[in-house]
Amino acid sequence: MPRTTRITIMLLFAAWVVDYIDRTVINFALPSIGEDLGLDHTQQGLLVSVFFIAYALIQVPGGLLADRFGALKVGIAGLTAWSIFTGLTAVAWSFAVLLGIRFLFGLVQGVFPAAAIKALAERTLPEQRTTAAGWTNSSNAAGLLLAAVIAGVMLPTVGWRVMFGVISVLGVAVILAWRRWMPEPLVQDEIPVANAGTRAERRAVLLSPALIGFAVIFFGYDVLVWGVTAWTPTFLHEQRGISMGGIAIAAVPTTLAAAAGVVLGARLSDRIGGRPRVIVVPAMAFTAAMLFALPRAESFPLFVLLGTAMSLVAGMAYMPAFSVPLRSLPSAYIGAATGVIIFGGQLAGVVSPIAFGVITDHVSYTTAFEAMALGPLLALLAAAMVPQTADAFRTTLARRVSATAPTKESLT
Repeated sequence: MPRTTRITIMLLFAAWVVDYIDRTVINFALPSIGEDLGLDHTQQGLLVSVFFIAYALIQVPGGLLADRFGALKVGIAGLTAWSIFTGLTAVAWSFAVLLGIRFLFGLVQGVFPAAAIKALAERTLPEQRTTAAGWTNSSNAAGLLLAAVIAGVMLPTVGWRVMFGVISVLGVAVILAWRRWMPEPLVQDEIPVANAGTRAERRAVLLSPALIGFAVIFFGYDVLVWGVTAWTPTFLHEQRGISMGGIAIAAVPTTLAAAAGVVLGARLSDRIGGRPRVIVVPAMAFTAAMLFALPRAESFPLFVLLGTAMSLVAGMAYMPAFSVPLRSLPSAYIGAATGVIIFGGQLAGVVSPIAFGVITDHVSYTTAFEAMALGPLLALLAAAMVPQTADAFRTTLARRVSATAPTKESLT
């Protein structure tokens, strides 16, 4: 990869690590927050879900902002704002206040993903974009791991309020690094999409069934990530009697496996020219089966072993949700198009944590784990139906863009 690409990957990796620490550390703090504020499982799940309501709503507008004003400006603005709201979490004195802070936090953090992917696409050759994005997104697992370690150390010593105050300063270091070292975009040929450029043509691309199909893949994948990841610490604490320190240690192999799966899936996607069906279908079938086995693993070491295997295989399905669009679209569309795909994933973040909490309150943890298998199965079906290569995707988009020509002429 060009030096510009390597530097960009490192800077984006650091930003995503902070993103995931700030976003997911609440998963480990939920038992403490619930005890302090007197919250049941449904209310705790809502604290996670409300973040994703805002996060999902801003994805496409955030992508459009990145396309219009530039990826770096929008990314830095998001970093600054979400660091402020991470700090404000520490002073929440009631469920309603914390709910409002989490909503605003999701809103400002939600402008970052599309801007980050656009910044990477501008500094990466098309045939290397999925691999490069895989390396940056392996940071998600690193962020989860560090969140677990931070929570394991700070929750029993200084409490959840001090913890949120401390981690809020991490974003400042990333902002300074971006301003100092982020390179200029690569000079590269644009990828044409028919005669794209007008508002109607952009709308045709962004609302195309092909692109929405990739959003459905990401939705199904993220049902697993946000439903199971959000509730596993609480499940292990309440049902298995594991301390938060022990849960943090157990997170090490599972998060490292997830990171390895993301990188492996990304590299494989680039080598086979996209073809998400080849990776997503077997990976999500295995993941769905594991969701029936996990809650029945009475032994903690067995639970960790199964969770590690599931994380490795599931992680391979992450980047195939983006592989074909990243190889196919011009940079002018990357921000908004990836915003559409990420929107699908964040809808899962809205639905799955609250659904898991409600099912746990009214049925059982076992049934809640099993219900999450619907997500991987949905991803599996979508992956079998979307265009499998860049050429097939561009052909599909060109037909849809061409179909908008009469509408465009009537508007003019």
